[in-house]
Amino acid sequence: MASDLPVADIGVFGGTGFYSFLDDVEEVAVQTPFGPPSTRVRIGTLASRRVAFLARHGSHHEIPPHRINVRANVWAMRRLGVRRLVSPCAVGSLQPHVHPGEFVVLDQLVDRTRGRVDTFFDGPLVNSVAFADPYCPELRAVAVDAVRAEGVIAHERGTVVVIQGPRFSTRAESTWFRSAGWDVVNMTQYPEAALARELGICFCGIALVTDYDTGLEGVEGIEPVTMEAIFAMLDANIEKVRGVLTRMVDGIAESPSCHCADGAVDPGGLGI
Repeated sequence: MASDLPVADIGVFGGTGFYSFLDDVEEVAVQTPFGPPSTRVRIGTLASRRVAFLARHGSHHEIPPHRINVRANVWAMRRLGVRRLVSPCAVGSLQPHVHPGEFVVLDQLVDRTRGRVDTFFDGPLVNSVAFADPYCPELRAVAVDAVRAEGVIAHERGTVVVIQGPRFSTRAESTWFRSAGWDVVNMTQYPEAALARELGICFCGIALVTDYDTGLEGVEGIEPVTMEAIFAMLDANIEKVRGVLTRMVDGIAESPSCHCADGAVDPGGLGI
């Protein structure tokens, strides 16, 4: 890790706005072998911890989900010293009992993307890591405590199906996802989770439910998702998201006791 860069304990991927809660913020341009990250990384202090924040869609939400340079984003976090990565995201509900405005602390994902670069190990450095449980159990426990303390209605586990985007699902696709028992749908959790695991970074997905994906079958008056509805729900809940993240940062242990880094190779071979 280069000595000319600042160091952070915890990383956060998300939309713009969270970093306004950080103290003593500095912007850092991190160069990566995989091209530039979505934007400069903002590093500051929160709850006596050094936190690195990166807006995955860019500073002005100009990067669509299928064009995010996820390898550069994750690599930049690791280069700054991050070992615990929190990934708040917006999701659509696939199930009647998962309501807009509620939170889901994710424990499983299903990848339905295509063509996304989703590994650091393209050769000559080769490695395969366990991914049976994509989300860190230790961070998940902290997240569950945080949402409870914040008074947010939350589901303590859930499976997210990650679609390619930028379009939303058809009714047939949404019915398929629902019938498979998956809980929510999103466009960014993969390959973030997989790339973090390859670098031995603990990863936690906290999902804000913004809508019912294509409406809710059998219920009148619920329309399919629109970008306007998503942004309106995000705006209405931004303080809750900030509150949960602040409590999480305060509750994350200094050293992990999980197994997320098991099987990860020395990132020195990747230039970190």
